[in-house]
Amino acid sequence: MEFLCNVKHKNALQAPALPQTASVNHIGIALFNGFALPDVASIIEIFQSANALSDTGEPRRTRYEVSLLSASGGRIASSSSVFVWTDSVESRGNGDNFRALFIAGGTGATNAFLDDRLIVWLRQAFPKSGMVHAIAEGRLMLEAAGFSNAYSARIENDRHARNAFPSRPLVDSPSPLRTALRIVGDDLGQEVAQQVADWVAPQGETQFSTILRSKTASHISDKIQASAQWLEANGARPISIDDAAQIAAMSERNFLRRFKSEMGVTPSEYLLYVRLDMSCRLLAKTSLPVDKIARRCGIGSGGRLAKLFRKHLLTTPTEYRISKQGSRRAS
Repeated sequence: MEFLCNVKHKNALQAPALPQTASVNHIGIALFNGFALPDVASIIEIFQSANALSDTGEPRRTRYEVSLLSASGGRIASSSSVFVWTDSVESRGNGDNFRALFIAGGTGATNAFLDDRLIVWLRQAFPKSGMVHAIAEGRLMLEAAGFSNAYSARIENDRHARNAFPSRPLVDSPSPLRTALRIVGDDLGQEVAQQVADWVAPQGETQFSTILRSKTASHISDKIQASAQWLEANGARPISIDDAAQIAAMSERNFLRRFKSEMGVTPSEYLLYVRLDMSCRLLAKTSLPVDKIARRCGIGSGGRLAKLFRKHLLTTPTEYRISKQGSRRAS
């Protein structure tokens, strides 16, 4: 199956073009055949969610552009046989300065660290990256490139990173998700970082949590799991069901049938629950206006959000916020 991310490639699903005046932070993720998908997918989701939450309409806002990279480019297979599309490291040239560079983990690292193209590129990219984080077996690549004595973060040019990530052994490095969330917090503020954390690894429950958690059930196929995860990661932006069918490498008709059969809801219903779940969390944890929450969650307007709340929750967004924030204060 194929998992297409919002990277710059003619065959990949494209994110909306960033305003030229926006401050763009480049995030690189180095992959290889046999990489472990879960951490990589969560890192992508963190920066996509940060883009959605920081989308205030201000032309100079900070945005993230995530690039998936491999030695030769093209399709790369994860250890669970999900494919992603990558750019080759050589196509990036020497001009990239990454805000952060992540190196995937996974069983394929035992072969990847022998690839001279990838190792030579890492030697060039390491000193120009604000932070470099090797995930689990990814440390083999850094060791092959000659960076083996300290936690794999290039932090000399990043004061915030230097304070947050002092030199430490590779085995004692923080999780890649914590690294990604710290970057978001430094760039966009802790409130945005907390909201992103709630989306990616929610602490509370909403009426839609059970439905969204069902994607990990044992009877759900890898293809449908990948498409459901993609719907969650991209729920804040305009997408089509055909986009999700491409993630599962199925025809739209077959995808609709399989998704409904395995998940118990249609893809459109699942996407709606993703958006309502986002809305519930923002209403409970922030003071953002209802109309702005609706736009950030891909619902469009406060009026439409109110109709959906009355239909599915028998209440209004404002009443929901009062009940959740009131009970939180009381506790």
